Amino acid sequence: MIKSFRLQLTLWYLLLFTTVFVLFGVLLHHLLAGALYKRLDDTLFTRARTAIQVFQSEMAESNGDASAGARETLSELREQVAIYEGRRLLAARTPIEQLELTDLVARCAAEAKPVLTTSGAGSGTRILAYSFSLNGRQFVVLISQSLDPVAEDLRLVRRVFWIALPVAVAIAGLGGFLLATRSLAPVRRMAAQAKSITDRNLRNGLDPGAASEEFQILADSFNELLARLDRSFGTMRRFVADASHELRTPLAIIRGEADVALAADRPAAEYKESTAIIQDEARRLSRLVDDLLNLARVDADSVKLQIEPFYLDDLLSECCRSLQPLASAKGLTLGCQGTQDVMFSGDPDLLRRLILNLLENAIHYTPSGGRVEANLEVDDAAFRIKVSDTGVGIPADDAPHVFERFYRVDSARSREQGGFGLGLSIVKWIAESHHGTVELTSRPGAGSTFTVLLHK
Repeated sequence: MIKSFRLQLTLWYLLLFTTVFVLFGVLLHHLLAGALYKRLDDTLFTRARTAIQVFQSEMAESNGDASAGARETLSELREQVAIYEGRRLLAARTPIEQLELTDLVARCAAEAKPVLTTSGAGSGTRILAYSFSLNGRQFVVLISQSLDPVAEDLRLVRRVFWIALPVAVAIAGLGGFLLATRSLAPVRRMAAQAKSITDRNLRNGLDPGAASEEFQILADSFNELLARLDRSFGTMRRFVADASHELRTPLAIIRGEADVALAADRPAAEYKESTAIIQDEARRLSRLVDDLLNLARVDADSVKLQIEPFYLDDLLSECCRSLQPLASAKGLTLGCQGTQDVMFSGDPDLLRRLILNLLENAIHYTPSGGRVEANLEVDDAAFRIKVSDTGVGIPADDAPHVFERFYRVDSARSREQGGFGLGLSIVKWIAESHHGTVELTSRPGAGSTFTVLLHK
């Protein structure tokens, strides 16, 4: 099997060209044969009318003697002529007199119109029977013409065709190969450019030059793919760098506290304090690892939702109750209200994580004395979970990026407040996995509102 696309293209071109050339030759041969036969028939008609005129003249000179007039007619004409009166042969010139033409004469006389036929083997002889009346008597004149000249012309055409066919195919093959080579030159050029592309120069893309529109579309599509890969690589690099940074700090704290505790004998209270710090940082690490694992599963598309019906209002109330101590410890008012007995089919564990993340986010970034509210609204088309706060708010420039992994707004999102910048990314994924969306409306200094829309 030929694997070269250039050769395949050349062969297909050759097959198409040969087919068209042969069909053209057959059509040309057919049209030429028709034209030659028509010209021969027209000549026979002209000669027949000439023979009739000569016969009429000779009949007048011979005082109505048909036989004498027929013989004189043949002496003046060079054509192969035979003249009949009824079925009686008056005169004929060899070789037409050797043919059995009685039936043709009878047919022509009966139909009273010219009759054309072909007689003999091989190329044969073309014969025209032409009936006419003279002095009340019925005559038939036969004119014959060998078909050898027509056959010779057609043989010459076929000979030229069979000689021209391989020459034309050879020229077409060479031309097709050169054309395919030139047409595919942009592909080879783009392939060479693609080989030089690595994860460090994805932005370079492909340059098709002055290639045709189709190759331009291919290059644009490939460049769009490279741009998406570049963004993916960039996101991956930032993710690895941010994850490394987040892991490094608690690990450094744990190691430092352990070194301090082991450096010398200390009172039990100091050991207990160091152990508590190590425990807190270990919890932070555990939560970070859990978040990273969940996001890795999301990227691998290996998270399977456990869909079941449950009351969405009960889930919201449960989440508020579990975070009430955290809000009270910070001096915040936590409110929870909404429609009662709202049945929803989804993954309750993931939706619980979604609501807790939004509430924790609101509590962390709302100053003491503020208020956090969670509301559940229902209409004919969707369920809406709204979590609002009276916190520091988010600047308009940062709002589109808060759902990105490890993203923090510098003025409001600090590591000391306990966030990793992963919570809202997980919220966005959970909402989208339930065919929903999450939106943010915020104003710096006036708080923020996150709205999760879940379609029915």
